[in-house]
Amino acid sequence: MDAHENGSRRTLSRREAMYGAGAAACSLLSARSSLAESAESTPPKGRLKQSIAYWCFADYWDLERMCQIARETGCSSIELVEPEFWPVLKKHGLVCALAGSHWFDKGMNNPKHHAMCLAKMRKAIDACADFGFPNVITFTGLADGMAPDEGARHCVAGYKEIIGYAEKKKVNICLEVLNSRVPIEMVGVPDYQGDHTDYCMEIVKKVGSPRMKLLFDIFHVQIMDGDLISRIREYQEYIGHYHTAGNPGRHELDDTQEINYRPVMQGIAETGFSGYIGHEFMPTRDPLAGLREAVAVSNV
Repeated sequence: MDAHENGSRRTLSRREAMYGAGAAACSLLSARSSLAESAESTPPKGRLKQSIAYWCFADYWDLERMCQIARETGCSSIELVEPEFWPVLKKHGLVCALAGSHWFDKGMNNPKHHAMCLAKMRKAIDACADFGFPNVITFTGLADGMAPDEGARHCVAGYKEIIGYAEKKKVNICLEVLNSRVPIEMVGVPDYQGDHTDYCMEIVKKVGSPRMKLLFDIFHVQIMDGDLISRIREYQEYIGHYHTAGNPGRHELDDTQEINYRPVMQGIAETGFSGYIGHEFMPTRDPLAGLREAVAVSNV
C-alpha cells in the first residue's frame, strides 16, 4: 500500500467520524433548494470546469457510479483518486484534477519531513505527467511550536528542491490553505501553519515558479480571512485550484450556510480561471441533490 492509499484511507475514516454529526443536522436541511430543481439533469455550460472530491462521496457511490454521475452532472473530473484507478477515469472521459501526495500534518515547514514529502510529490508528479493531469496537492504541515517565518523559510527551501522537476513534467504543485479554528476532523486543522491566504501566498511567490500555485479553498479561506472575491482577484495569477464547501460545517452549498457562492463563482470566472473547481463538501442529505446544487450555483 502506497502513501496515497494511506492518506485516502485515513481521510475516509475521518469522513465516517464526521458523518454522525452531519446526520444529526439532516432534519434541518430537508428542504430542497429551487436551484437543485432547475439543475436536475442539466450539465453546466458555463465558464468553469467542475470536479468532484472523491473522498466526500465514496461512502455513497463506488468509482464507476461516481464517474457516471460526474458525466450526468457535467463535472469533468473526480479528484483525489489514487493513480491506480485513473484508467477508470480515462475510460469515462474524465481527469483527476488534483492528485494526492503527503498528508497535512507532516508537511514542508519541517526539514525532517522534506525527504518523505518530496518523494511523495515526485511520485504524484510522475503519475500526473503520465496521464496528462494538472495538479498535485501539498501542505505546510502543523506548526508544532515552529515560528511562522521559520516554517515559511523551510517551505520555500523545500519546494525549490522539486519545483524544477514539476516544471519539466508540466505539473503544478498546489499549496492548500486550511483553517486552524475549527477543532473537528476534516472540518478544521488546529495548529496548521498555512492557515492564512497571505502566508501561503508569500511562500508561493518566493518559490518563484509558474508551476507553484495556491489551492484556494473557499471554505477554509472564508473562516480564516473572508473577503473572498477581493482575494481571488488579487491572487488570480497564482491560484491553481479551488475547493468549495458551505460554512459553517463543510456541508452543502445551500441556503443554510453563509457563503454567497454565485457571485464568488462569477468572480472566479471573471479572472479567466481555466483550472478546476473541486466540490469538497460532506453531504448531510441526498448526496446527488447536494452535488447538483453545487454544480448549478457554480455554473456561471
